Amino acid sequence: AYTLAFGGLLLLGGRIADNWGRKRAFIVGTVGFALASAIGGLAGDGAMLFGARALQGAFGALLAPASLALLTVLFTETRERAKAFAVYGAIAGGGSAVGLLLGGVLTEYASWRWCLLVNIPVAAVALIAALPLVPESRAHGDTRYDVPGALVVTAGLVSLVYGFTQAAEDGWTAAPTLTFILIGVALLAVFVLIELRTRNPLLPMRILLDRNRGGAYLASALIGAGLFGAFLFLTIYLQTVLRYTPLEAGLASLPVTAGVLLAAGSASQLLPRIGAKPLMLGGAVLAAAGMVALTQVDVDTSFPALLLPAQIVLGLGLGFTFVPLSSLALYGVPEHDAGAASATLNATQQVGGSIGTALLNTVYTSAVAGYLATRPPDPIVQVRALLHGYSVAFAWATGLILLSGLTTLFLIRVRRQDVPTGGPAHLG
Repeated sequence: AYTLAFGGLLLLGGRIADNWGRKRAFIVGTVGFALASAIGGLAGDGAMLFGARALQGAFGALLAPASLALLTVLFTETRERAKAFAVYGAIAGGGSAVGLLLGGVLTEYASWRWCLLVNIPVAAVALIAALPLVPESRAHGDTRYDVPGALVVTAGLVSLVYGFTQAAEDGWTAAPTLTFILIGVALLAVFVLIELRTRNPLLPMRILLDRNRGGAYLASALIGAGLFGAFLFLTIYLQTVLRYTPLEAGLASLPVTAGVLLAAGSASQLLPRIGAKPLMLGGAVLAAAGMVALTQVDVDTSFPALLLPAQIVLGLGLGFTFVPLSSLALYGVPEHDAGAASATLNATQQVGGSIGTALLNTVYTSAVAGYLATRPPDPIVQVRALLHGYSVAFAWATGLILLSGLTTLFLIRVRRQDVPTGGPAHLG
């Protein structure tokens, strides 16, 4: 419910933030997200919980592009902008690991409901800081909404995300999976045609057709595809094979956060000096190396010997990737289109994550089934089958991360202009 609403409404949320005001959209999105979290945390039945999660996704689709667009329009000096994106990249890259830790603590010592209710004080802190400190900014000129484009792209993204979600459950060849994916692709093709002809496009094609920016968006989708599913399988491995409790699994995931924080700080210093492309390439290599190490997991894998260094290297790779990627994807975007460009970056990660989770889950299931089909039924064989599935899934995740590196290598030009040495960050 959350993924469908969030992924489907991101582009519309980005354009609303541009036209309505980014600070206003951020505040409304934060308040709405907190209220939806309260409804979900206090839900009395499944329908209420699912509805609250969908409402969270809708407000998240307003909040996420507004927050990133605010960074884009407020930090225009190169070094300050690099620092801002370093903080953003550290939060984005490390947030999932922190969430696993906090979720484990809340689940083990309180209730699953607090995994939702905890958003309320977090939102309160954000509001207290944003109201006096964040100035308003909005698009100027003709700010009418592209209603046909909004309806078509929302339906297309919802159908595509739902199709990939179904693939993880029913398989890639199932009729519902193929139907929803094909409908999603067709609707997105129609959306492109609409955007090329309308006077007020929801997503101006100039945002996508810039070679550097388009390469960054594609790399973002591939990184998301490789990481979302890999984090899922790592958590399952820790709890299923190594028998970690939810809290222990959360603590075991913290090295990724540490690596991201270390790399993000360094990336903010290096970005104005050497540009985005070298950092993104180095980050992809590091992240892939960390993922390769995870393919060696076993029934008695030592945390200090393998899991700790592998996750630190993975986190370093993510930090060196996310900071320049976010900056490159939004550099040179006219202020009028900042929300739309930010929403596109979020959408690529969301859709990439959905595709990757479905792909890796299918690969994992096939690997486990193939392993069991050629061996006698035995408890030890079953455990070995799970380990084989995890290793294969991590190997595929490695391939997706390396593919993002190849995208960076061949699509993003080696230019000093990709991250300027001075002057404003907006060209329009």
